[in-house]
Amino acid sequence: MSIAELQAISRRDPGARPPQAARDTRVAAAFLAPWLIGLFVLTLGPMLASLYLAFTNYNLLQDPSFIGLDNFQRMLTDERLHRSLGVTFLYVAVSVPAQLALALLLALVLDRGMRGLAFYRSAFYLPSLLGSSVAIAVLWRLIFGGDGLVNDLLGFLGVETTTSWVADPATALWTLVVLHAWTFGSPMVIFLAGLRQIPREYYEAAQVDGAGTVSQFRHITVPLLTPIIFFNLVLAVINAFQTFTQAFVVSGGTGGPSDSTLFYTLYLYQEGFGSYRMGYASAMAWLLVMIIGAFTAVNFWAARRWVHYDD
Repeated sequence: MSIAELQAISRRDPGARPPQAARDTRVAAAFLAPWLIGLFVLTLGPMLASLYLAFTNYNLLQDPSFIGLDNFQRMLTDERLHRSLGVTFLYVAVSVPAQLALALLLALVLDRGMRGLAFYRSAFYLPSLLGSSVAIAVLWRLIFGGDGLVNDLLGFLGVETTTSWVADPATALWTLVVLHAWTFGSPMVIFLAGLRQIPREYYEAAQVDGAGTVSQFRHITVPLLTPIIFFNLVLAVINAFQTFTQAFVVSGGTGGPSDSTLFYTLYLYQEGFGSYRMGYASAMAWLLVMIIGAFTAVNFWAARRWVHYDD
């Protein structure tokens, strides 16, 4: 390098970026642009619009008119909203532990090692991809119908019944709980990855000390897996609160029978697109955001007591 080039470099603005860094920045911005456009146009924009509509009377046909807190005050006396919250809370309280327990059980089985592990892992993950689809919801309605597969199996076992499990208020919600538990694939794969990170030496030492399988699971597997359990728990609770397609298809969009499957999201849809009370539906959406946020905050607060990290 010549003396003139060195002098030119020394006189260059120290804050200026080299040409290669500037090109890298432009390339990164170009790749991030679709995500940023989606964030502002498809996420933040509609969120801010719904926040404004939550304080208005809007029926999709006329311009929204500001009414203050009337929509939120109406929630205090809306019996169907209270019923939908009760159904949703019960669904979350039962389906989330059932799904996580089944996912952990199958992850433990697969972690023992078997031939064709990749096939079984893919096969078990498949329900997570299909469980929220309309096709599976329709299939579920047929399986638990009066002449469905469940009644055929019961008849084979000597229990004759023509009950439609999805049309009976006492059992309709539980069919959806079973459907949610069936979509265990995603948390199962995460559990399996966590189990593979636990050193085998811990189990070998426990066996030398005479610890059995249950004792090893209780004192080694569970404590070391608590970060993974916490991660799956937070995601599962959020997803369960947002459940919509299954309840809509199985109940025919009514939340019946007797509002036994009237999930909060389904009632929100009915208010917004069925009764054209979009302002009230927007207020309900923000209430759901606050509920999910509260449950997530409680999970993070409680995690300090039972989640164990390496440090």
